[in-house]
Amino acid sequence: MPKKKKVKKVKKLKKNNLLKKTKSIKVSEKKSNIPGPDEKPEIKKIKKQATEKRIYNIKDYVVYPKHGVGKITAIEKANIGEIDIQFYKILVEKEKLTLTVPINQQSKLRHIASTNQINKCISILKTKPKIKRTMWSRRAQEYDQKINSGKIYELAEVVKDLNKNTDIIADQSYSERQLFEKAYERLKSEFEAVLKTNPEEVQKKMDKALGRTKNLESTE
Repeated sequence: MPKKKKVKKVKKLKKNNLLKKTKSIKVSEKKSNIPGPDEKPEIKKIKKQATEKRIYNIKDYVVYPKHGVGKITAIEKANIGEIDIQFYKILVEKEKLTLTVPINQQSKLRHIASTNQINKCISILKTKPKIKRTMWSRRAQEYDQKINSGKIYELAEVVKDLNKNTDIIADQSYSERQLFEKAYERLKSEFEAVLKTNPEEVQKKMDKALGRTKNLESTE
């Protein structure tokens, strides 16, 4: 019996020694993380947004696909999440909306169309609308995608295809009319920015190409 007690005491001593050793290792590890007098403390650098040259300037008109034509009112800087960001502030007057687009995301923007592109749009408006036999829900989705694509020719195609040559509400469903008006106004705002003429003149030009003026005159 006394022999067994000695064995237990020896085991306890070994355990205590092991615990002391592990504690001393942990303390030495903690101490090693503290910079010494010769070591320089780590300095956190402020991250900057990916360097990219500015394509647009203040007062430039640009097109943002989901909102249409806007005017750059300012180019500002801000620190967001410890990152220095430079961005455009764009006023979309038709929607009474101000967009904030970072410089490194300016690929989402495009310059407004040229006069040649506007003339091509007018020729698109003069062509006959394409009549599709697919379900309206699918066609509506396609038209909406074209409107939000930011591509001016696709926008002109939607206006042409949904044009009923009339202002009589009964001739169009509510959703058709909504899509037509959205595309029409989006295209009209770009015409105004490019041609630098008043909205009334632009509307006359577009309605003439669509053949809407003839129909309106006959109803009067």
